[in-house]
Amino acid sequence: SYSIENPQSENEKMTDFIIHWADGRNHEPALSSQSFPSSSSFSADVDECATNTHSCRPSERCVNTVGSFVCELQVTCPAGYQLKNSVCEDIDECVLRTHNCGSSFMCENTVGSFICGPKHKCISGFKQDSHGNCIDVNECMGLTEPCGPGFNCINTVGSYTCQQKTVMCSHGYHASPDGVKCVDVDECQTGTHRCGVGQICHNLPGSYRCDCQTGYQYDALRKVCNDVNECWRYPGRLCAQTCENTPGSYHCSCTAGFSLAFDGKNCEDINECEKNPCSQECANIYGSYQCYCRQGYFLKEDGRTCEDIDECSQSIGNLCTFQCVNVPGSYQCACPPHGYIMAANGRTCKDVDECTTGTHNCTGGQTCYNLQGGFRCLSFDCPPNYKKVSDTRCERLSCPTNSLDCQNSPVRITYYQLSFQTNIIIPAQIFRIGPSPAYSGDHIVIGITRGNEDGYFSTRKLNSFTGAVYLQRQVRQPRDFLIDVEMKLLRQGALTSFVARIYVFITSSAV
Repeated sequence: SYSIENPQSENEKMTDFIIHWADGRNHEPALSSQSFPSSSSFSADVDECATNTHSCRPSERCVNTVGSFVCELQVTCPAGYQLKNSVCEDIDECVLRTHNCGSSFMCENTVGSFICGPKHKCISGFKQDSHGNCIDVNECMGLTEPCGPGFNCINTVGSYTCQQKTVMCSHGYHASPDGVKCVDVDECQTGTHRCGVGQICHNLPGSYRCDCQTGYQYDALRKVCNDVNECWRYPGRLCAQTCENTPGSYHCSCTAGFSLAFDGKNCEDINECEKNPCSQECANIYGSYQCYCRQGYFLKEDGRTCEDIDECSQSIGNLCTFQCVNVPGSYQCACPPHGYIMAANGRTCKDVDECTTGTHNCTGGQTCYNLQGGFRCLSFDCPPNYKKVSDTRCERLSCPTNSLDCQNSPVRITYYQLSFQTNIIIPAQIFRIGPSPAYSGDHIVIGITRGNEDGYFSTRKLNSFTGAVYLQRQVRQPRDFLIDVEMKLLRQGALTSFVARIYVFITSSAV
């Protein structure tokens, strides 16, 4: 269809116009100027589709209209459908009688097709094929099992039968109550196993296994359980000191001077001084104890009893700086002018602690150590490749892999200070050394590597993990010693060395 714009009047001529087509496109006519009488009618419609003067796309279909044309989208319907009002609708082949069902079948329309069904039904157990014949139904091949558990389905003509299953099980299994499968026989529960006394039965699929109790190992040849010696199997890992094997287990014990800790593995030092084994003074040391006597007494050979000293008549040293007057149980002395003051009792001389009173002359980098009648200024310096971890301890830094000298050097150097008088009884044990904690299998070697050129000191190994330093020669005059005591520890195949750097000060016993 179209319309004419800008008419001048009904009886006037029209010269310019635009035709609006139904497809929405504007087309200017070929005639640019023409006269049309208002009372006249137009000529016959032009079929643009037939003359191929339309503008439809290849995918569109041209439909001619009066004075114009319409472009419609072409729609192709699949088999079983027909186009109606530009929509594909189902064809009812049964109504249109375009089906191919036989005379003994009925046509039933479906969406896009049709099916042929029989006009008469088969009896139970049969179904009709495509030719209308009744054939047997195999009920055993259905989606649901018609027979119950433990039965096999056997198809028959028009029906089926259920036959009970027969299950053959191998040794160690038996048929389930429903006869469907084989289940394991629990020999341990039924008591049909052959495990010996003291063995534990462990059920397995189709069999069983005899396990030994904890602490025992099975001997497959003799078929018995033998005790495991845990002390031999795990040396040095179960007990801190001594491991004793027991049937099915083990027991930890400790050497003299130690008691077994609460965990049953480690050993704790016993404080023997709590039982007062000494007649006077007792000092607890690691794994043992040491008895000491008060001033005016000496320790007897039993190591525990102290006996009075006749200070004036005994030749064990001058107890007094000047004149000594022996009195029952005591003596009177005069003190030297420096380093001592007379005690309040008027009989003994008291050492002046210069370190406490601040009357020493030690520098800031030195440590003041008080002695009987004097003091010493000590320096606790660490050698190269060592780090100071406390006031008196140095630890070795890591060594290069190719430096044997560094690797053979001690891993730790510890400073100690000991003070004794010239009247000390010789030989005297002055120092003990050993690893802490000590383990069974430890072995140590001790020796004095420096400061014993005159042979005043000696070492002795008390047991496999304890050594002692002795003063074996009498030092008759006050003297200072600095000795290095090296302990080499062999533990589980590894050798490690430690050094105790000991200041030993021998002071005068005349006071």
